[in-house]
Amino acid sequence: MHFFPTFPVNTNVQSSLKPLLADNLFPERFHSAIRRLHRYFDIYASTCPVLCIAPGLIVTPEIRIQSELYLPLAEIAPVFNRLYASALNYPPTLSSSPFHNALSWADTYTALPHRFQCSVNPARLLEFLLSDSTLLTEFLCTSFLPSRFYGGFGRYPAQLEFIRGWLKKGDLDEVRCLDAACGTGEGTYDVATLLAERSDTVKNMSIEGWTLEPLEVWAATHRRFPHDRPREETYREATSWLSDQRSLGAIHFRCANLVNPPPEQQFDLVLCNGLLGGPILHQKLDVEQVVEHLVGLLAPGGMLLAANRFHDGWKRQCPQKNLQALFEYHGLTCVVAGEGLAGERFQPADPFLKPYQ
Repeated sequence: MHFFPTFPVNTNVQSSLKPLLADNLFPERFHSAIRRLHRYFDIYASTCPVLCIAPGLIVTPEIRIQSELYLPLAEIAPVFNRLYASALNYPPTLSSSPFHNALSWADTYTALPHRFQCSVNPARLLEFLLSDSTLLTEFLCTSFLPSRFYGGFGRYPAQLEFIRGWLKKGDLDEVRCLDAACGTGEGTYDVATLLAERSDTVKNMSIEGWTLEPLEVWAATHRRFPHDRPREETYREATSWLSDQRSLGAIHFRCANLVNPPPEQQFDLVLCNGLLGGPILHQKLDVEQVVEHLVGLLAPGGMLLAANRFHDGWKRQCPQKNLQALFEYHGLTCVVAGEGLAGERFQPADPFLKPYQ
């Protein structure tokens, strides 16, 4: 017997997510795929001496080979990718899903939260998801808001100290801040808290968080993680002071592409953490293009900050010295700022300079 534990349904969550979710999945479209996956699983179950895949399993090379031989991920992943495309009202970023870069179904299954490990059979999981909209919503959030992508609050404490010192030295009655590639918004709220603490000198503040993922915008805006209640409680507790200070109204999240950002805005402070020189953005031309657009968003005297505590292997392709050369090419005066780099905009770029080689 297979069952999923039940949780109280938060109608506000379901209602606020409605614009992102498709009205009808048409489960009959998945019937042939489900039958095919059942056949694969029956062969696996009858061939293997025991069902090796189980919650908490350490996947060995032997188990992985066995899984791929009888339950090939190449047959399973496309079906779940089709589910994502059918369940969401926008094209999903499949590189975020648990199937992307997974080595086998055994690896995928053991990495799923316990809530979705009630059947080793992928066909059963698909059937459960198609029959329970609340469960499907949680699965979508699990797939596209994975905790492994986000470092939580206080990821760059030294950078925040740098910003605090910059605010003290400046004479800014109003601060407009952008957290580019904000993810689920923890860093955005970190900066908002810092600015709210300076309410004696910063009379007005506006803070934006930009990301490509609509579910990230939703989670950051509503401070909700329906698939991970402990994470949601921690998030709300960390941002409760802002709520008490009535500063949440100054924070806005939206989908925006850094390659083609909205041209009408300028910011006094732009953060781009965990992106430049990482797995998503490390190619030379891509980094140059994004930095050019970020500099274009800076108001005169504005500051661009970039840090990345992760992705050390990728950063070899885009070391900080290259990033500094690129900042300087675009007219920024650079200094080390905590865990990363800061560039202040004083003058336009020199047209005779060349970007880093």
